[in-house]
Formats: sequence, C-alpha cells, structure tokens
Amino acid sequence: MIYFKTNEEIELQRLSNLLVSKTLAYVASLLKTGETGKSIDKKAEEFIRDHGGIPGFKGYRGFPATLCMSVNEGVVHGIPSNHVFDSKDMISVDCGVLMNGFYGDAAYSFAFSEAGEDVIKLMRVTRESLYEGIKAAVVGNRVGDISFAIQHYCEKLHGYSIVRELVGHGVGRSLHEEPEVPNFGVRGKGPMLKEGMVLAIEPMVNMGMKAVRQKNDGWTIVTKDGKPSAHFEHSVAIRKNGPDILSDHSIIEESIKNNPEIRII
Repeated sequence: MIYFKTNEEIELQRLSNLLVSKTLAYVASLLKTGETGKSIDKKAEEFIRDHGGIPGFKGYRGFPATLCMSVNEGVVHGIPSNHVFDSKDMISVDCGVLMNGFYGDAAYSFAFSEAGEDVIKLMRVTRESLYEGIKAAVVGNRVGDISFAIQHYCEKLHGYSIVRELVGHGVGRSLHEEPEVPNFGVRGKGPMLKEGMVLAIEPMVNMGMKAVRQKNDGWTIVTKDGKPSAHFEHSVAIRKNGPDILSDHSIIEESIKNNPEIRII
C-alpha cells in the first residue's frame, strides 16, 4: 500500500530530513584521516538525540549502528568499524532519523584529500544522476521514469553500472514504504506518481561491474570486483507544482568547505 501524506505531514517529514542533513553535515566536519567510523557513529547518535530525534537505523532489523558507513568498494549498509580512514578513501554515509512520528532519510558520499580523479568523477556523476531522477519525479509520471533517468545518465552517458539488488523506496511513518524506486527501468512503467507521495531516491553506482555481494557481517554490501561505488540520496515529496526535496545537501557541502581533508566535488 502506498501512503499519501498531507501538507502538514510533509512538513513534519521535512523537519526529520533537516535533522538528517544537519547530522551528515556534522559527520562531514568529523571526517579526518586517522579517525574511525565507530567513533563518528557514536558522536552522530549523540547529535541526533541531543536535537530531539531518534536514530532511524539503529536496531532496524537488528542493524547495530546509527549510520551506514560504506568505504571504497562498499555500496551500502556498511557497519561503522575501527577501520582508520586513509587520505585516499571514499566513504558514503547514509543516515535516518525518526522525529515527530516520521522518518527522514538521506545519504552523501565523501572523498578524502588524495582520492583519485576517477573516484571524484564517479561521485559527481552519481550525484548528478540523483537530480536527473528527481526531475522526473512529477505528478503523472511513473516510477519507471525516475528509474530510467538515473540509469540512462549513469550507464548510457557515462559508462558506469547501476546496482540492481538495492533500490530506493517510499518513506514516511515507516522507514521503508511502498513503492520501490529502482535506479534502472523503463519509462512509463511502475506505479503512477501522485501528489502526497514521499520517495527516498538513492542511486547506487559502481565504477566497474554491477554485481555485488554481501559480507559475512550480514549487512555490508560491496562490489564483486572490488572497484569503488558511490551513493547519494534525497527524500522527495511529489507535489502538484513539481518535486519538493525535503533533505538538504547544501548544508553538508558548506561543512565540507570547512574541512581541508575532504574534497569538494
């Protein structure tokens, strides 16, 4: 079942997503070579709780952390660990918050100062594809129009690979709601987009093959060929006047500007 939100409920979701975005901006300020994901995760949980939210991921289906932190070949669902960040690392950070009865959900990928130019290009294309998908998120279109836009941009125009096993989703009072929002598909197919839907649109794009595997921890998804993967995500409300992005990457990017160890992409 697809749940449609009222204007008031969408504004509550915007508040949840704003806290997600502020948390990711805080994470951006903490990312340093020699730092660990486990340490940052603890601080992120404190930040969310201090601002009146509840970590949306911690305990969800048994997930043990506040953030999903996926390094280099990690695609998504990485568990923050004692891995010491290196100046050549790329890391995607996915964050969820429950506040006022609604979930916010957004993600951003970060590159340390010596990450390769091929990695930076992958990140740029992945981020751009997110906005290509959002442009298609209009009343009267179908989910497949979002999916096609992302896939066409990444695979046909830039030669990267879209992960097939993992998709975006509806988001609201539950973290994962209908409909699924694949990052690959056919225009004109899938559920029709109607006012009041809220979708988490999240391209996951591999530099090499599209194939992925799950690590023995039961969560972390990595590329099969060991090549890097990037991930960006916004929560987006479908409105009669066009897509309404509820999360805010701009405050994350402002934080990056103040951290000399993280590259501006």
